[in-house]
Amino acid sequence: MKSNSSQTLQTRWQPGLYIVATPIGNLKDITLRALEALKAADLIVCEDTRVTAKLLSHYGIKKPTLSYNDHNGEERRPKILQALADDKCIALVSDAGTPLISDPGYKLVREALAQGAYVTALPGASSVLTALCLAGLPTDRFFFAGFLPAKQEACKKEIRSLIAIPSTLVLFESARRLPEVLVLLQEILGNRPAAVAREITKLYEETRRGSLQELRAFYEKNGAPKGEVVIVISPPMQQEAESEDLEARLTWLLKSHSVKEAASVLAEQTGLPRKEIYAMALKIGDKDNTNT
Repeated sequence: MKSNSSQTLQTRWQPGLYIVATPIGNLKDITLRALEALKAADLIVCEDTRVTAKLLSHYGIKKPTLSYNDHNGEERRPKILQALADDKCIALVSDAGTPLISDPGYKLVREALAQGAYVTALPGASSVLTALCLAGLPTDRFFFAGFLPAKQEACKKEIRSLIAIPSTLVLFESARRLPEVLVLLQEILGNRPAAVAREITKLYEETRRGSLQELRAFYEKNGAPKGEVVIVISPPMQQEAESEDLEARLTWLLKSHSVKEAASVLAEQTGLPRKEIYAMALKIGDKDNTNT
């Protein structure tokens, strides 16, 4: 009986753009379907061809690759779109995990759809979801905030925009900046439960859980860790805070904020009246002035 496997393959891998998730660390965390797509592709579009080459070499896949990232996206996108118009089968991958998450792939997908190309996604590894599962924090609602801005004032502004979001927060961060960012997160969000997951699925995988204050103290003492880092932070407190805790948090905020700013931040964090917190801040200020 004649095999129809070639016909099945041709039907399944029709010309178009395939968004393919790749491992975030352990190379075994790739789906069978993802391997099939990479083998069937006429071209593999990736963030860094050197990184993708390691994955392809591991699985014995030899296919043309083309880098596509923040630096060359505008130049490369027309070439990729033309290949789609020429009925090519193209696989889009990132350096690790699911493409389009904090990378420029969405622009390519948007324009591919606009020109009528077939576009589909092959799900797989994701550091966002894996870290969320490891954190031990609420998973029913979460907000992915990506990378925080590099400059401190912009970073503070971005964190302030996250204060009232009633969901678990997930952030990407460089290991080098982790101690500094944890200070800002505690200062602005309050002392919420949190987790720092790093090197997920790799040999030295570690998830450290505790309050933002505890995590901050640990990394200030031990220094920045190595590896890729994901920060997961609990939603804001819904219940009214104890007065002693409020005073402690307000005292901390007053070290780097004016009375007006500190009152506004804590009012957003707790839902308590701003006037009430402002009056408390004035008393703390008077107490500090008396002690000095």
